Parts: sequence; C-alpha cells; structure tokens
Amino acid sequence: QVQLVESGGGSVQAGGSLRLSCVVFPYIYSSYSMAWFRQTPGKEREGVAVMTIGSGMTYYADSVKGRFTISQDNVKKTLYLQMNSLKPEDTGMYYCAARPPGFAPMAGWSRWTAYKDWGQGTQVTVSS
Repeated sequence: QVQLVESGGGSVQAGGSLRLSCVVFPYIYSSYSMAWFRQTPGKEREGVAVMTIGSGMTYYADSVKGRFTISQDNVKKTLYLQMNSLKPEDTGMYYCAARPPGFAPMAGWSRWTAYKDWGQGTQVTVSS
C-alpha cells in the first residue's frame, strides 16, 4: 500500500499550463502502474494518463494526447502531470492513483476500478 499526496492545482486561463505533483509514500514501486484521473460533478472518474513504472510505458486519453505528459522522479518519489494548452473542458478534480501488480487484472488502465490507492485530489479550473 502507498500513500499519495497531490498538489499543483489551481486556476488558469485557456491555453495556459499547470504541473501537478503526486508524492508517493514510502516510494514509487517499480512494479506498479501510476496514473492520473480527473472527475467533474456527476461524472465518473476518468483516466487521463498512466505510466507503467518498470517499463516507462505511457498511455493517454485521446482528449489529452499531445498536451499532457506523465513523468516520474524516483529520487523525489514524485509522479508528475504536465498539462499544456489547457482547455475549459480540462476542468476537474485531479487524482493520483496507484495500481499494484495483479490488482483488478481485467480492468483497463483508464477505469478507476483498476487502482487500489488514491490521493485526496487537487482542483484544476480552466477559464475561457
């Protein structure tokens, strides 16, 4: 089990950038997948980006491809989400999530049910 603490959210105008951070306690396990999700009121939490830590493979939702980048720093025990060219539809609560090996094996990477541990979230608001 890991504990996750997000930060970096805020309010920005369309076209702007933000970088979200997620500190992982005790550290980022190389066997895990780590992801970013977002949620707006009344909607299901949706996967934005995922990284398989051991291989470094990344996957993105179609809506953020080319604009968002997921990365990690093992020394700082931190997962990042760099968000560029932000749009009003990117507004939402953003969550960091961890998936240990073998957890919910039939769930796709973008389903919230695939992840065991969650942070408390950080709000991103993009105005037009």
